Amino acid sequence: MPLDYETLRVIWWALMGVLLIGFALTDGFDLGVASLLPFVGRNDLERRQVINTVGATWEGNQVWFILGGGAIFAAWPFVYAISFSGFYLAMFLVLAALILRPVGFKYRSKKEDPAWRSRWDWALFVGGFVPALVFGVAVGNVLTGAPFRLDDTLRAFYEGSLLSLFSPFALLAGLVSVAMLVLHGAGWLAMKLEPGPVRTRAIRYGSFAAVAVFVLYAVGGAWLAYGDLGFAIQGTVDPNGPSNPLHTDTVEQAGAWLDNYASYPLLLILPALGLAGPLIALLGIRRGKDAMVFAGSSAANLGIIGSVGASMFPFILPSSIDPQSSLTVWNASSSHLTLFIMLLVTAVFLPLVLIYTAWAYRVMFGRVGEDEVAHNPDFY
Repeated sequence: MPLDYETLRVIWWALMGVLLIGFALTDGFDLGVASLLPFVGRNDLERRQVINTVGATWEGNQVWFILGGGAIFAAWPFVYAISFSGFYLAMFLVLAALILRPVGFKYRSKKEDPAWRSRWDWALFVGGFVPALVFGVAVGNVLTGAPFRLDDTLRAFYEGSLLSLFSPFALLAGLVSVAMLVLHGAGWLAMKLEPGPVRTRAIRYGSFAAVAVFVLYAVGGAWLAYGDLGFAIQGTVDPNGPSNPLHTDTVEQAGAWLDNYASYPLLLILPALGLAGPLIALLGIRRGKDAMVFAGSSAANLGIIGSVGASMFPFILPSSIDPQSSLTVWNASSSHLTLFIMLLVTAVFLPLVLIYTAWAYRVMFGRVGEDEVAHNPDFY
């Protein structure tokens, strides 16, 4: 094969990051818009405006979530098995919340009853806010380490509970996620809504979210730098060796999550984007430049998610109760052949997904106004 095992593992680690960032950049603003829905829309017509800014694209945006789960299953089976079983209750919570979204979109306008529509609006809020929070909490748990261990036959034992997932640092990560996606949703509404009270409220909430993203992300970075979080590999590792988590000598080491930035200073671009993104969005709000707001929120998503991956490499899922069971890029991947075949398939279909997505957004892009919502029978 033209690509060695080490290169394929790094490529698939990077592709997993691309899929997560793609999900945050597309479906992320859907979650942000849903989280803002009850607050920026004061009546039925205003809330219908908000809903229809994402009405044409929200279903397609979920493709990135499905692709991400599929990539973890195929490329990192150990990670999939432990995370999806250990975080089962959290995953169920996310899926239950996400199920409310299509039902809410399809059913809220079936009756004229204001109470009926209000209940579905709050269901849409839950479908946006809960996944945004839990996704962030999950990232926080990855950084602190998950409470699992492997025995000598590679059987996994998860020793945590749903409540144990919500540690102080994990909650901070959850708040970063919510603020980040609310800012992204506000940036989308600024671009998609015609001037009016709904857009004005969205921009105001976006200002608060931008400040919250900057402050909370900075606090999280300081926590990683000066707290007791971090894992490190001792000794040498064969990047081309077979996948076996039991052959890696791992220890907990405070501050180790920042070691990669000392070794590769170019990576500092990512946390810099995470801090600069909300400031760019805030500047765009002050200057009335909608594209700058959305670009800033997108930069924040890219920088924050990218910095997590850059900080943890080569770790994917460390263990807080048995560091020797920690999963890394080198010890938890599928076989060389599997990664290579998957890369060939991805090289064909991922560009098609990107091209179709870009075309769909171009065709369906345009501002949503009260008159159009009130008289267009195709709108939600």
